[in-house]
Amino acid sequence: MYALVDCNNFYASCERVFNPNLQFSPIAILSNNDGCVISRSDEAKALGLPMGAPIFKWENFCKQNNIEILSSNYPLYGDMSSRTMEILKQFTPDIEVYSIDEAFLKLNILDDYNAYGIQMRQRILKWLGLPTSVGIAPTKALSKIANKIARKYPKKTKGVYVIDNENKRIKALKWTKLNDVWGIGSRLEKRLQAKGCKTAYDFIQLPDALILKEFSIVEWRLKKDLQGIPTLKLEEVKNKQAIATTRSFETTYTDLNAIKERISTFAARCAEKLRAQQSSCHSMVILLRSDRFDTSGKQHNVSRCVSFSYPTNSTLTLCNAAVKTIETMFKAGVKYKRAGVIVTGLISNTNKQLNFFEKEDTKQLHLMRAIDDLNFKYNGYKVKLGNQDLKRTWKMKQERLSPKYTTNFDEIIIVK
Repeated sequence: MYALVDCNNFYASCERVFNPNLQFSPIAILSNNDGCVISRSDEAKALGLPMGAPIFKWENFCKQNNIEILSSNYPLYGDMSSRTMEILKQFTPDIEVYSIDEAFLKLNILDDYNAYGIQMRQRILKWLGLPTSVGIAPTKALSKIANKIARKYPKKTKGVYVIDNENKRIKALKWTKLNDVWGIGSRLEKRLQAKGCKTAYDFIQLPDALILKEFSIVEWRLKKDLQGIPTLKLEEVKNKQAIATTRSFETTYTDLNAIKERISTFAARCAEKLRAQQSSCHSMVILLRSDRFDTSGKQHNVSRCVSFSYPTNSTLTLCNAAVKTIETMFKAGVKYKRAGVIVTGLISNTNKQLNFFEKEDTKQLHLMRAIDDLNFKYNGYKVKLGNQDLKRTWKMKQERLSPKYTTNFDEIIIVK
């Protein structure tokens, strides 16, 4: 059996853990630079605040309905997510972290799956204060549906729903609309609707031959999973094939030095991620974008690709190349709003193809290791390059940011 454990309204719930005044208040969490709504509490949903709403258009609505607006507190959410996953590992070693707020678990044969799900919910709620929903079923796709049922009917299910017989499976599939099926997006939904499908149950009635002919093996596997035949296994954690760090600036930049500082920081972050997964890159893409909402100003969107003669994960090498490249991309008089760095052509550090004529200075490798160790030891970006802002890593507009309760000693709760 598979279990899907999903934290309810995760970002909003994390804020409520440390601010009890928000417990029953409607909450909206904003995206980077306080742009759009990316998470809402049930109370905010009930009031009609839509997902993705631009806050400058909906701020009066939020004030009229007493909706608490908060900036995204990623250090807090990331730490609470890690704690949640560590608790789930106590129930089974077979776990797939699917996103920041949900995970699949493969459970051994038990006498009472419902009681086991309740135990998971209670432990996370007691230890972290986070409400969750648990769906348990013979396959991953069915556990997703079971989780939706548990979330939809919390009083009746007590937050846990188990699909453990054929009657429950058929009933759940007939209840589930196509767009609520895991893996069926808007385009696939339209194609299936053209075949007469309205629910998940309609989908599994399609012949295998038709699905393989007109769709793909992916949809065939999904059908089998919905039929209770496990075809989607837990996925192992794999190294990324490309790593990107892209950000919007907190304001528009017209100064080249300010943009060089940002691009250097982004390249340094990519280098750290490369070293964390024991990889190196062969090439790097630099992006620079103007403010597309400023119709009166000049528009300039450009990208450049830089190739290296040997694979590298050195912060010095990547930052130096990124800064030199951005100098050739910059145009005076343009208001730039976004930039990014993408490292590609990744290979394992144990499988590097050496260059006979050029190679990386081994001193850099030792230096990078020392920098990583110091930053890890002191929990933050304490050691940086001279052209980086020593006070801030991510320059985002965060006017409604809550304290970093669990990751910063200066911001932990003080009990009086």
